[in-house]
Amino acid sequence: MDSAPSRPEARKALSYASATKNDFVMIDDPAGRGELNVARVRELAGPAGTDGVIRAIRTRCLGDPSSKNLENPPTWFMDYRNADGTIAQMCGNGVRAYAAFLVDRGYVEERVFDVMTRAGVRTVEVLEEGPQWRVRVGMGPVTVEETKRIVRIGDQLVEGTDVNVGNPHTVVELPEALALEDLDLSERPDLDPDPEHGTNIEFVETRGERHVAMRVFERGVGETLSCGTGATAVAAALAAARNDDTREPWRVDVRGGRLEIGWDAYGDMTLTGPAELGELKAGSPANTRGKSEG
Repeated sequence: MDSAPSRPEARKALSYASATKNDFVMIDDPAGRGELNVARVRELAGPAGTDGVIRAIRTRCLGDPSSKNLENPPTWFMDYRNADGTIAQMCGNGVRAYAAFLVDRGYVEERVFDVMTRAGVRTVEVLEEGPQWRVRVGMGPVTVEETKRIVRIGDQLVEGTDVNVGNPHTVVELPEALALEDLDLSERPDLDPDPEHGTNIEFVETRGERHVAMRVFERGVGETLSCGTGATAVAAALAAARNDDTREPWRVDVRGGRLEIGWDAYGDMTLTGPAELGELKAGSPANTRGKSEG
């Protein structure tokens, strides 16, 4: 259902959301009356601000090419920008925050609904409502590629597997000689071959059966505390490598918390995790987290 916000406090144009410590400025702009360009995004996110900016806008008001070929696109579009103003195709943590935002503002009454993203339609399910929201996201097509890359970590070379989750990832399962917490990710590791348009690099350490810990270096950004699409890529790559077709859920520990990756009845992957909504803090949109398209 497409309705007006029901609570006066919900009508503030700018607010804050967080999902496993990826932080976002949320813009309430259903009719697309405001201009969202690089300068505006940087002004909102700030050099020590949030990971990105998410604008809640009706799909018909944005006119994005990704929805043009759909006969009946979802009502709401997640207009997501990284903190540096660049556009990202998809953000798994951002979609959870966006779903909670739409329900909290009274724009959506259902607890299962579709949202439009630049990577396509994503189905979301609100499992628990705030203040600690819990949301499951259908992540759409996930492809484990045949492409292998050699990733240099210090003086060691490790093989990585490419995974497409609507945005590009390279998953690196660490050998026993390399401890996850000891990695120096202050600079981007070298890849061979180096992808033309960049990639997000996930480093993975096994903690138990279908339980891993992950750190991520995001393209054009650096290390971040969480990455929802990255966690999805990790589960896809490791399940394929282990010939695990059980579709049992995986737990992925990130520095910002824990995510659960699963599969729906149709075999598509899902991402489940927390989200929080709040006020923007005086003097800065939010705490420093490190920009993310995760």
